[in-house]
Amino acid sequence: MELTDLIAPQKYNLISEIDRFDSDRIALLWESEDGEKQSVSYHELIQKGKRFANVLNKLGIKKGDKVMTIVPRIIDAYVIYLGALRAGIAVIPGSEMLRSGDISFRINQGEAKAIITYKDFTEQVDNIQEKMPSLKHKISVAGETDGWLSMDSLMDEVTDSYTTVDTDKDDMAFLTYTSGTSGTPKGVVHTHAWAYAHLRIAPKRWLNIKEGDIVWATAGPGWQKWIWTPFLSILGKGVTGLVYFGRFHPEKQLQLLQDYKVNVLCCTPTEYRLMSKVDHLADYDLSQLHTACSAGEALNRGVIDIFKETFDLQLKDGYGQTESTLLIGTLVGKEVRIGSMGQPILEEFITIIDEDGNQVPAGVVGNIAVRRDFPALFKTYYQQPDRYQAAVIGDYFLTGDRASRDKDNYFWFQGRRDDVIISSGYTIGPAEVEDALLKHEAIKDCAVVASPDAIRGNIVKAFVVLKDGYSENPSLIPQLQKFVKNQTAPYKYPRAIEFVSELPKTVSGKIMRSTLRDLEVRRAAEKQSD
Repeated sequence: MELTDLIAPQKYNLISEIDRFDSDRIALLWESEDGEKQSVSYHELIQKGKRFANVLNKLGIKKGDKVMTIVPRIIDAYVIYLGALRAGIAVIPGSEMLRSGDISFRINQGEAKAIITYKDFTEQVDNIQEKMPSLKHKISVAGETDGWLSMDSLMDEVTDSYTTVDTDKDDMAFLTYTSGTSGTPKGVVHTHAWAYAHLRIAPKRWLNIKEGDIVWATAGPGWQKWIWTPFLSILGKGVTGLVYFGRFHPEKQLQLLQDYKVNVLCCTPTEYRLMSKVDHLADYDLSQLHTACSAGEALNRGVIDIFKETFDLQLKDGYGQTESTLLIGTLVGKEVRIGSMGQPILEEFITIIDEDGNQVPAGVVGNIAVRRDFPALFKTYYQQPDRYQAAVIGDYFLTGDRASRDKDNYFWFQGRRDDVIISSGYTIGPAEVEDALLKHEAIKDCAVVASPDAIRGNIVKAFVVLKDGYSENPSLIPQLQKFVKNQTAPYKYPRAIEFVSELPKTVSGKIMRSTLRDLEVRRAAEKQSD
């Protein structure tokens, strides 16, 4: 593939990719945990998006503005994105697991003009104490909320006639926040041009999406992976997406795969691990499933073997970041090497370098790096250019992960370059959890690291030093866990807490998380050998 094939026209709005499929073909098949079902055609979805574009403009929100949205796996999530992007308005995705402090930070740092929130999540917004000078409107989705505008009512007041705003390829489309090892979350700026490149890479080279497929990508709105696949890779390729609005149960997931005759599945390793443990797994008919992809963290050999033996289905690893699209994976038509991350999706842009920015030979461990002119790489960290520069060496952006490669350019993961924790596909910055713990009256000091886990890959573990007067009582552990859940997104809470008298630190007083992380790896290895 030539570089020119990935570069968008100067005047480009990513909605044009979806408008190509304006017809009666089914865009989304939706089912709730209660068994309620809906289907929506491309034409219906596109027209609803136009209505919402009119809603935003009527409220005074226009091209160049930004809105934040916190909406679960419902059809309105797609409508919000379609409407905002058509109007040239950038979207700030937010998970329903965010807490008031998380939300206010994103609104203020991202200068959002509106917050568009599912009716059941509005309380966290109403509890915000900080001033939010940019915020002009609060819109409640799928129901009425006191003090909020109603999306349904607003949609009834406008037409579905709308001319797509003339956007430049370099205009912002998404502002997605990601965790780092220290400090506040980073706002990742993706332009319309990023979407153009993504659509010409991941759906064909990794997901293997074909005409007429039914595709189920389980990521939820609020995450960049939802933009990658449920939104762009499905609607941008004119196929049908399955959407399930309910809690995860492995048996239910297998039943839906069977009932809807899903052709392409993309979910987390944790979901695959739990499905692999289901009794009578072979009783499920997954014969229509031609591609099964995994992203978020590495797949383990045992799970891969079970799906291969049971369904003759080869699970495909994939590696990418909020800042990019898929970078490395088990690519269509390529040999599978178990344990490998796979190969770069475009080898001329993705390599392994040393600390001086030089490519390293095969077999040498270095930093996974992406050439900065890769069209499917983010533009910058919003209003934080110093954090962008800190991740750059010469012509390369560093992903933060380390690997080696063999003579055939298969990459082999070696670990994080920093302290970011990946658990069940979630990326968690230890500093965020430490900050929450330190607000508790009993905590004097703490350090948070990844601890190996058979199901989740890693869990968040906290090593805690108590203040004088507090005892290392096991009953304090659930109290601390609940406290963290109330301070920040619940998926970040420490599933394990260990009391210690002191933390390992450098002579300058910095916590040596790597020492604690290595300790957890050794303990896991010893436990496995017992």
